[in-house]
Amino acid sequence: MNYKGYEAVVEFDDEDRLFVGRVINTRDVIVFDGLSVDELEQSFQAVIDEYLEDCESLGKTPDKPFSGRFNLRISSELHRKAATKAIQEGVSLNTLVEQALQKIL
Repeated sequence: MNYKGYEAVVEFDDEDRLFVGRVINTRDVIVFDGLSVDELEQSFQAVIDEYLEDCESLGKTPDKPFSGRFNLRISSELHRKAATKAIQEGVSLNTLVEQALQKIL
């Protein structure tokens, strides 16, 4: 599920007999639920709207969905090999890593 850039995963809770959703692309904990798909979707949108309103009223910047930047820790040998490959390919190291990720995802 996606809404305003926020993405959620949904599971069915057998015990409570309802759908439970969790926003996955933010560090803040945002959960919602519903008895039907329509109710679940409405709950998801409402919880995101409420989260954004709460952040605004508190003067807090909402934790935005992923920015597209991340730090990666690898061995110095792998770093050397990747940098060398990027030079051979005529691209930046960033582009090489992005292309590799696109291939596997």
